[in-house]
Amino acid sequence: MLSSLKKQPADRIIGLSALYNADPRDTKIDLGVGVYKDAGGNTPIMRAIKTAEQRLWNEETTKTYTAMIGDGGFHNAMADLIFADSVDRSRVSFCATPGGTGAVHHVIELVKMTGTGAKVWFSDPTWGNHLSIAKHVNVPVEKYTYFDAKNRSVNFDGMISDLEKVASGDVVVLHGCCHNPTGANLNKAQWGQVAELLLAKGAIPFIDIAYQGFGDGLEEDAYGTRLLAGMFPEMFIAASCSKNFGIYRERCGLIIALSADAGTSAITQGNLAYVNRQNFSFPPDHGARLVTMVLTDPELRADWAAELEEVRLGMLNARQKLAQALQAECGSDRFGFLAEHRGMFSRIGATEAQVDQLRDEHAIYMVFDGRLNIAGVTVDKIDTIAKAVIAVGI
Repeated sequence: MLSSLKKQPADRIIGLSALYNADPRDTKIDLGVGVYKDAGGNTPIMRAIKTAEQRLWNEETTKTYTAMIGDGGFHNAMADLIFADSVDRSRVSFCATPGGTGAVHHVIELVKMTGTGAKVWFSDPTWGNHLSIAKHVNVPVEKYTYFDAKNRSVNFDGMISDLEKVASGDVVVLHGCCHNPTGANLNKAQWGQVAELLLAKGAIPFIDIAYQGFGDGLEEDAYGTRLLAGMFPEMFIAASCSKNFGIYRERCGLIIALSADAGTSAITQGNLAYVNRQNFSFPPDHGARLVTMVLTDPELRADWAAELEEVRLGMLNARQKLAQALQAECGSDRFGFLAEHRGMFSRIGATEAQVDQLRDEHAIYMVFDGRLNIAGVTVDKIDTIAKAVIAVGI
């Protein structure tokens, strides 16, 4: 039986991490895998999370299962964070999942279960696993233009032109903030235009929000999600706590589904529980419990928000300083987009050959499509990175 299996393509981003780890050069710089790192190259445990873990260790009395859809306290705390008061909660159903990846997978599986034959539309480019999951679940996929590779900005005219082709009932995936891999985001006016168009088309938005608080702030980064939630009868959200709570290995994610009315929401809730049961039964709880504790304790929440803001401002500072260093090296402002982008990533405009050259000749690792992780751009490495980028002709 097993001999009949076909070899699957290796994940190139995970493979990049293995190459970096095997590189003996002490000058190597990791701008590849999408994990936040501080100035020392570490991925720290946030202060509030550490405090919550200590409290949980002292207070927890059981390791029995939570509900099939996860703990209600986690659902409500995350809904407050993402929605605020933008939506009637009676129309909302939830499902805790193993990470944001699990949430994306389950939503796409749920779309297939509807039997409507709906297409799922993704931005071009998008996070690589989006397309891989859709292919694995075997749903029809379309792409819409998103990024202007020449100007390193949103190609909004192209985006609108492609979204005009969306059919009623199709699902359109939008990055809630901090677009991965480009770092280029919609402004408020553009969010409004996209919302009006999709509403007129009868499409269903699917927001993937993995970086709330990494872009312009916790409230600002939720703008597009809240706008659409207040307008649409149906909507999906896949939320991840990996980045903004720093709990990557705890695999803490959540599906939020918005239905037209409370009755439909109850049916949706039952189907979400069914999907969990078929895939892994009960979701993990440790990370979700920590997030709930942080979000519902005023002191912990304030400390978490303050540390998250430090992280956000640190990445903005790195963006600005790298843009300045590149301008000094090349004598033009063609890298000014770095200071305008938001979140952990930007596409710098490198070809795959130039990416290889950066790795082989300068020990600088970034993803093959020219995506660099801004969190890896520490102050002491900025000049080295800038010189290497210009040296390879980007």
